[in-house]
Amino acid sequence: MIVAQPKPIREILEMVKDFRKILVVGCKGCVTVCNVGGAKEVGILAASLRIARKRSGHAIQVDEHTLERQCDPEYIAELKDIVGDYDAVISIACGVGPQFLSERYPSTRVFPGVNTQFMGGAEAHGVWSERCAGCGTCVVHYFGGLCPIARCSKSLLNGPCGGSSHGKCEISNEVECIWDTIVNKMTEQGRLNELLEFRPPKSWTTARDGGPRKMIREELVK
Repeated sequence: MIVAQPKPIREILEMVKDFRKILVVGCKGCVTVCNVGGAKEVGILAASLRIARKRSGHAIQVDEHTLERQCDPEYIAELKDIVGDYDAVISIACGVGPQFLSERYPSTRVFPGVNTQFMGGAEAHGVWSERCAGCGTCVVHYFGGLCPIARCSKSLLNGPCGGSSHGKCEISNEVECIWDTIVNKMTEQGRLNELLEFRPPKSWTTARDGGPRKMIREELVK
């Protein structure tokens, strides 16, 4: 899932300081799962804005709405009859949400209420970590099901660098050296020789480095 974290309330207040009628829009997708942008968080942010502005002597109206997803035009259309009633919209979806809202409602001022972090999963309650860099050509099967692109600080594809020490990365003793883990796992599986096999250089044409990407599945296009 896409993992995000809330923007500081101080930053959000500064973004909307000139507006008096605001709609906070949540998303029931990834940001709900990571407790950042669901209906509960919409309510918390809306209440925080009301209280802060009232205390400053500039009370405002803040309403709440949560969409099934903000990355799907079908659900964004829900706002068409109400979005024009507001001076500004705060989206607390991932970075896709405020952009889709801005594109669908071009005359509306849309502000991001969260900072999108990465694609990852939950290690424990309240703890998420990165697992995918979205390179467009998955190669984890060559590395014991682990991704050195997303999980190696240098995205190395040919083994650990000289900074690996006792299973930790040189950037921090708290960061796992994924190459140490890959080698150990491949050794335990009796597959270490596979890491010595020659493979052509990875094509990065499918990665973000090639510019904005688009995917079309013809069988789904009407």
